[in-house]
Amino acid sequence: MSSSSIKSSRAKAVARTAGAATLAVAALAAITSASGQRTAEVEPVALAHTIAQATAHPTAAPIAGAAPAPVLPKQPAPVPMPQVLPPPPPPPAPVYANNLDGWIHQALDILGANRIPASYDGIYRNVIRESSGNPQAINLYDSNAAAGIPSKGLLQVIDPTFNAYHVNGTAWDIYDPVANIAAACNYAASRYGSMDNVDSAY
Repeated sequence: MSSSSIKSSRAKAVARTAGAATLAVAALAAITSASGQRTAEVEPVALAHTIAQATAHPTAAPIAGAAPAPVLPKQPAPVPMPQVLPPPPPPPAPVYANNLDGWIHQALDILGANRIPASYDGIYRNVIRESSGNPQAINLYDSNAAAGIPSKGLLQVIDPTFNAYHVNGTAWDIYDPVANIAAACNYAASRYGSMDNVDSAY
């Protein structure tokens, strides 16, 4: 039912009720004048009931066929983000013993990083033959010494050879045991394929 229809019906009901109340008051007045007495108990109750009916608001009827409120689907719980772990720390730098074994192992790591072939046994064998493992060894009696460029260090390298075949990552000191081994192996790899192939003075 539209809003204007509801208001019109309510106005008609109030008019009818007001008319009935007027008739009731008139009848009450006639009775009072006829008997000469006032009916105090009847008038307030009847009038109050009439006024209550006239002013009562009609209860709105529910709208037929109204659709129920939609039921929203339950939202799934948010998926937690995967935890991103920090990268592992780099491995600690190797520690080499300050002796022939440690010098050879350190030189092999540097040679491997520079792709220069060599083996522990090949280096060790030639070191023992050339200097008996003394990094300060120097030959002052051969032809190189006579030419003013004596052989020096663990693998008896002359200065021009050391400078030409020096390996990055090692000291520029020909008496440094690791630098001496690396330069000698680099030279042997260039001339003989590897220090492993050297079995005598080179």
